[in-house]
Amino acid sequence: MKNKVTSNTQVSVKRRSWSWQHYLEEQKTEAAPLILFTQSQSFPSKRTGFKVGMKLEGVDLLHPSMFCVLSVAEVIGYRLRLHIDGYSECYDFWVNSDSPDIRPAGWCKENNHRLHPPKGYSETDFEWQQYLQSTNCQAAPETLFTVHTSSAPCGFQVGMKLEAVDRKNPGLVCVASVTDVIDQRFLVHFDNWDDTYDYWCDSSSPYIHPVGWCEEQGRPLTAPQGHPSPENFLWDEYLEETGATAAPSSAFTLRAPHGFQVNQRLEAVDRRNPMLIRVATVTETDDFRVKVHYDGWSVQFDVWCDSDLCDLHPAGWCQRTGHPLETPPAPSPLPSPSQGVCPTPGCRGVGHIKGAKYTGHHSAFGCPYSDINMRKEVVLPDRLGGERVVTLVPVTTTSLHHHGNQPDSKEEVQVKMEASGEALLPLGKRRRLTDRLSQPTKFICIKQEEEELNLSAFIPAPDSSLQAALHQSVFLSAMSAQPGRDLSLCWEQHRKLLPGVAGVHANAVQHWTVQQVSEFIESLPGCEEQAKQFREEQIDGRAFLLLTQRDIVRIMSIKLGPALKIYNSILMFKHAEDKSQSQIEETDT
Repeated sequence: MKNKVTSNTQVSVKRRSWSWQHYLEEQKTEAAPLILFTQSQSFPSKRTGFKVGMKLEGVDLLHPSMFCVLSVAEVIGYRLRLHIDGYSECYDFWVNSDSPDIRPAGWCKENNHRLHPPKGYSETDFEWQQYLQSTNCQAAPETLFTVHTSSAPCGFQVGMKLEAVDRKNPGLVCVASVTDVIDQRFLVHFDNWDDTYDYWCDSSSPYIHPVGWCEEQGRPLTAPQGHPSPENFLWDEYLEETGATAAPSSAFTLRAPHGFQVNQRLEAVDRRNPMLIRVATVTETDDFRVKVHYDGWSVQFDVWCDSDLCDLHPAGWCQRTGHPLETPPAPSPLPSPSQGVCPTPGCRGVGHIKGAKYTGHHSAFGCPYSDINMRKEVVLPDRLGGERVVTLVPVTTTSLHHHGNQPDSKEEVQVKMEASGEALLPLGKRRRLTDRLSQPTKFICIKQEEEELNLSAFIPAPDSSLQAALHQSVFLSAMSAQPGRDLSLCWEQHRKLLPGVAGVHANAVQHWTVQQVSEFIESLPGCEEQAKQFREEQIDGRAFLLLTQRDIVRIMSIKLGPALKIYNSILMFKHAEDKSQSQIEETDT
């Protein structure tokens, strides 16, 4: 059941009295001019006609190569929350009503594209008319969709090869292929990697380059995964082996730099909580990107994004489209945990770190802005099965610089940096980034005290994966005859592998409600399904701390992997309290 979150009267009055004009005068600044925004970012010409329950086809945000059967789950202003039929709401995502990623029912069949049916249906048996009748729903009318056409033909064709920046690891330029073309947009796929790294772009994208660009620029090119001799990769040989052709240089077009200026104000979708749009400020710029700061919030939430990102809008866009605008939060005292209100300053309890499955939260474990969730990447099990995970919320605490399209380009790599300076690769990308960097790319620069570090100093060896490290860590303590004593031996390792546990004391945990315990279990990697069991068993904080490993594995019938993480967390809570008590005693003496 979804959490219901309501705003208090004071907040509502504050919102009604807030205006862009007064705010700009108060801040002595200006809004970003309308001319700087693209058509997809600017004011729409009409209100949306989409309704909740309508069915359509569209690109899966986490699998950009796949068109899926979608339902409109929520409509707020000009924005839609789309649900992938047959799958958890955790995989829901937001788009604007004029998004090029959504199409009317039947579009895939008419345009020779593969449609992935809802879970439980086979591709051969799925038929739209029967599906609409069985679900008692209607297809979204074709008139609601925006037509994206251009008179100029696209110079890219399926099968062409190019060199492209991996946007999840922008320090890497990789061998890539065009695997789909729709109107003026095409899908970039990295050879021999899965489709979660694919992205759609047009010919002016600054992230794509002709074959041979890296050699001309003196930059390393990352060969396809599994290439027999990546350090000796040659395009001529590869094109001959694959029977492919290089995308012609004439197909690539130049994109003019944007005109955004530092301190200009705009409205921006909250990256960590995409159901919200906030008042924002441009704080830095480069040729094709802007750094966005959410007014009234810490700079740790700032994000770099492309200047043409459809989640950026001119001041007044929310009012024009009927979408609520999150104004800068006023300073307020921290609420008491017993009040059932999110303790994070500025947060009203709206949204959830696990996505659209929950509409709200009342504790730090579910808060998109809490310290424990800022220190870790939020991942979900891949909805398509297997052991893969997909990233829901990335860690963006540190930037890794490289020599990009321009000498001063500032690109971020999603590598988590601990306070000690040691890098922890995000869970879903450890193997891939390690493998790629162990090929032709020898090192990249970390802007940290202006030093250049060799990657071998902080990239773990292939056999020291997260799974192996976590297995060793939990067995060292949880399977020990004296876990309390031995836990201190691997405290630092625990803190890195289960960051959401660090610093939380048992005396705080024992006051948790059943819901808070459940939310904590859900926040542990790979333990989302076990949270339901804890709710059903009505386990509150006091009962949680009394659980033994035998209770968790045998009585609750939880698999060993999740059980070890849960039991290890209990040990860490107790250890944190013991450690704190010892420090107090040492101070007293």
